[in-house]
Amino acid sequence: MRFMPHTRADDSAMLEMLGVSSIDELIAHVPAGLRDSATINLPPGLGEPEVVAALSALAARNRGAHQFASFLGGGYYRHYVPAAVRAITARAEFATSYTPYQPEASQGTTQAIFEFQTLIAQLTGLDVANASMYDGASANAEAVLMARRLMPKRSLVLLARSLWPEYRATIQTYVGVQPEIELLEFPFDPATGAADFHALEKVIDGRLLCAVVGYPNVFGVIEPLGRLAQTVHRAGGLLISATAEALALGLLKSPGELGADIAVGEGQSFGLATQFGGPGLGFMATQLAHVRQMPGRLVGATVDARGQRAYCLTLATREQHIRRERATSNICTNHSLCALAATVYLALMGRQGLRKLAARNVELAHLAAEKLEAAGIRRCFSGSFFNEFVASPPDPFKALAQAEQRGVIAGIAMVGDYPELTAGLLISATELNSLEEIDLLCDALAAAS
Repeated sequence: MRFMPHTRADDSAMLEMLGVSSIDELIAHVPAGLRDSATINLPPGLGEPEVVAALSALAARNRGAHQFASFLGGGYYRHYVPAAVRAITARAEFATSYTPYQPEASQGTTQAIFEFQTLIAQLTGLDVANASMYDGASANAEAVLMARRLMPKRSLVLLARSLWPEYRATIQTYVGVQPEIELLEFPFDPATGAADFHALEKVIDGRLLCAVVGYPNVFGVIEPLGRLAQTVHRAGGLLISATAEALALGLLKSPGELGADIAVGEGQSFGLATQFGGPGLGFMATQLAHVRQMPGRLVGATVDARGQRAYCLTLATREQHIRRERATSNICTNHSLCALAATVYLALMGRQGLRKLAARNVELAHLAAEKLEAAGIRRCFSGSFFNEFVASPPDPFKALAQAEQRGVIAGIAMVGDYPELTAGLLISATELNSLEEIDLLCDALAAAS
């Protein structure tokens, strides 16, 4: 909407209503010293072409991400976004829509959410998926709260140390104020980078509520989810799988197939570009038996009075829809535009296209790892990985700095979040990394070693 400033007549009418003759008289009660210091000393206004030229000149002083060969990952991943995704999500009917309180007037939005839920359920191998999770981190926390509602007499929540630090911190923020819930971390195997089963079995007892593990985990390692599910289920707990690189679900066995009770994660890889770390798109799926305790909303398909297919909010278990004491969560901001982008992306890729893309990511990441090993830089962990791995240059910060001078963003130093990994450098490769860029990466890290 174009901004329409007040006319002088508008100003005069408002001042008359207030009983003052001028703006100065209106703010006369503000001390003069404050009024003087609040004066904004701006130069005269510029025309649009001049403003664009000035801003372009400022932007040109920065080095844009496109000028580097980037191997950043760590929870957000660079993938190609087809033009059709932008074209559809930019349509005013979608870009300006909000929560579909009136389904009869929001069939496009509700159908898009329904299709998103269907695709997530297929990817995760579970019965039902919801919509409007903020991001992967909050989806993890909501999953723990959901587990608590399912088994209120249990209190022990186990978090894999190989789960993303942001996810663990968000869970801590959500449940840390509930003294009846105990949060414990269990370590990873220093050889494989996957969950340490011996340590896990030592801390499991009859109080176990749930265990949360990455799939793949923060090191890119593919956790043995089936074995973890068996271990957790023997103690009567629930297994929550967390996937930050959703593309992995196009190739790996689904969490549901391997025994996960709740699968959550970050859907940014599906049609959302990396833009300063956002926006994110959380997802959640579970078994049908648990659907009543899911947060967010659930869109279902039905038929209208004429017998035609229609969509409506089947479950909306937040305090705006039901009694506050029965609400499962106050998570409510509608992420349907991001969900639409993911839906369009997945529909364009199709089952086989997504699988081929995931395989290409695996191929490029493993090629980078092999070339680095040939240059004397080995992986920190032996566990199987998807498109991300931890390399071990002697000095990661020196390696990052020298790689940047060569036009390469080599990855993320792990020591800040994992002090035990002083030589850990997290490297991610996707279909946007060319073979030439992988060679640049290997040359840059080898030169810094």
